[in-house]
Amino acid sequence: MEKKVMSMGTVRELTGLTARQIRYYEQRQLIFPLRTPGGMRRYSFSDVERIKTIHQKLQDGFQTVELRKMGQL
Repeated sequence: MEKKVMSMGTVRELTGLTARQIRYYEQRQLIFPLRTPGGMRRYSFSDVERIKTIHQKLQDGFQTVELRKMGQL
């Protein structure tokens, strides 16, 4: 579950989110994908679940600052 092997495309398919949304979560320091030497992002299954949780909480009205303060979602 913690091994970071999935590409952005796979994560997009599993979450239904756009690459832009996923990158935004990274910019806001809510997720931390692994970077390959070539700069490609790699995600784990746990990251996918976290992304889904973040998206749902944002839909529920939370702000990214609040989510970051919560730490573990």
